Amino acid sequence: MSDHALDFVLQAISFETLEGWKDDDPSGLFEVMRSCRRQISDVKPYRTGSLGLSSEDLLPLLAAAEDITPSSPASARSFFETHCRPFLIRRKDGNSGFVTAFYEPDIDVSEQPGEIFRFPFYRRPDDLIDLDDANRPAELDKAYAFGRLHDGRVTAYPDRRAIDQGFLEGRGLEIAWAKSKVDVFFVHVQGAARLRYEDGRIGRITYAAKAGHPFSAIGKLLIERGEIDRAEISMQAIRAWLARNPERVDEVLWHNHSYIFFRDAPVADPQAGPIAAAKVPLLAGRALAVDRTIHTFGFPFFIRAESLTHLDQGRPFRRLMLALDTGSAIVGPARGDIFTGSGNMAGERAGTVRNDADFFILIPNAAAGRFD
Repeated sequence: MSDHALDFVLQAISFETLEGWKDDDPSGLFEVMRSCRRQISDVKPYRTGSLGLSSEDLLPLLAAAEDITPSSPASARSFFETHCRPFLIRRKDGNSGFVTAFYEPDIDVSEQPGEIFRFPFYRRPDDLIDLDDANRPAELDKAYAFGRLHDGRVTAYPDRRAIDQGFLEGRGLEIAWAKSKVDVFFVHVQGAARLRYEDGRIGRITYAAKAGHPFSAIGKLLIERGEIDRAEISMQAIRAWLARNPERVDEVLWHNHSYIFFRDAPVADPQAGPIAAAKVPLLAGRALAVDRTIHTFGFPFFIRAESLTHLDQGRPFRRLMLALDTGSAIVGPARGDIFTGSGNMAGERAGTVRNDADFFILIPNAAAGRFD
């Protein structure tokens, strides 16, 4: 057992005792692993999280997968059994891990604003700068990774309310306009979208930057106000409440000061998943968003969520996944966000995922010895 952070330990286990492992089929991960290898080798390595696992630690596994096309689920599992060792991520506070889910919305948009299409998706503004310890003003918390550079002075960037009220108008930053402010808000939460233009074209946008303010969950706000019961909270419940209370939409959405900027993402294959933080297409049901301050993209995680049954036809969720994305709300060593796919049905599947889960990280053999 190895202690690499204050609030969790890694506990070595065996594949034989990893409940649910023998029922999984991780065959679909091999193509994604090849994409990760190209990203690491040809573009740049992924940032190493505080756990200390690096892209270099991952490369032997990715190289071994390069020419593998599994002939069966058993052969796919055998590959990981040969090249990795599993470790339970055990939180010191005794609590289990937790999963939610995200998806890529389909949004009807227009290239031009009008009476129907009024709510823009914005590109990154040129006065938004990356912050680090060298240039972050003392009055801004270390959580601020972005700020505004204006007249030689760095300040917090205007928040969601200021931008909704027109701060960025007239600067030519609009990518497209949507019909609904609520739709735009939930694309901000998801971090990507497929755009369906009026002429039938399909575009894609993905996360480029954010204003820098902390993320504040509006679901939590509505629970605290007694508007939605904690046991009933879901994306669908939040959307239904907003639809019933149009006069309160701005007030609730503005509670989340965070604001997301996007960039156009090429649509080489409309059937492929969106390109997210790891710069490779997300695979529905097999891509996981993790806390990138702790974990490193590309590593395999086996997620076991006994109470999560609607993603697998009534069976408990037990799947090998790859860490390929991150998010403001994904904080902690055993906290994950499952990508369910693109479109409305994927949104229905994602919206109700809020489940306790066990997290197991698979570490390539050469690096695993550091964690015994």
